[in-house]
Amino acid sequence: MISRAFPEQSVSERSVINHESDPLSDLALRYLEALLHGRRNDASRLILSAAETGTSVRSIYMDVFQPVQREIGRLWQTNEVSVAQEHFCTAVTQFTMGLLFHFFRSAAPNGRRAVVTCVGGELHEVGARMVADLLEMEGWDSYFLGANMPSPGILSAVADREADMLAVSVTIHYNVEAAQRLIGEVRRSPDAAGLKIMVGGRPFLIAPGLWSTIGADASAPDAEEAATTAARLIS
Repeated sequence: MISRAFPEQSVSERSVINHESDPLSDLALRYLEALLHGRRNDASRLILSAAETGTSVRSIYMDVFQPVQREIGRLWQTNEVSVAQEHFCTAVTQFTMGLLFHFFRSAAPNGRRAVVTCVGGELHEVGARMVADLLEMEGWDSYFLGANMPSPGILSAVADREADMLAVSVTIHYNVEAAQRLIGEVRRSPDAAGLKIMVGGRPFLIAPGLWSTIGADASAPDAEEAATTAARLIS
């Protein structure tokens, strides 16, 4: 049973945002504060101002959005924020990511194609979108399908795009079995011969090696490592 792969996890009482190791921790904290107080415009302006003054989109993704999303998740687990607040914060981050498109700096196209998606039933798409965007910055032709994507649609996208890699995001442990079923379907599809499959999300952080159990080729702990792992898989 896949459920047995998950050990009991205690929730840290300490903030995920680390002043010593995170280079943009001050910006992350100000962004988080604006989100928690419902100030969408202030939150977005903080990020756009940073981009306009030279902070790279990659840095904003990895040193602001990623730790802030993880901190919001921690606050929700400890009942310090409500489900409504968590949804609001995530929606603002998704909105702000769209505003950053103008600041993208992409490498020359490398001829590689990736389909990035969440499994059916998985509603958390920020991490997957970060992976898709970072791959695009690395020169990939990245095709992002979003949340709650049914398996037939994923299979069609893989075939239509002639993808080299499929990246699948799972954030809730009970969606891991859906990912396993998807991978099985992909492996059986003649249109996906040679396709590499990478998975990511909290379940694979909690249970190292789970990615192999469900039939994937690799896993990555965050979006930046996902881009590195993708290059290694296709090399």
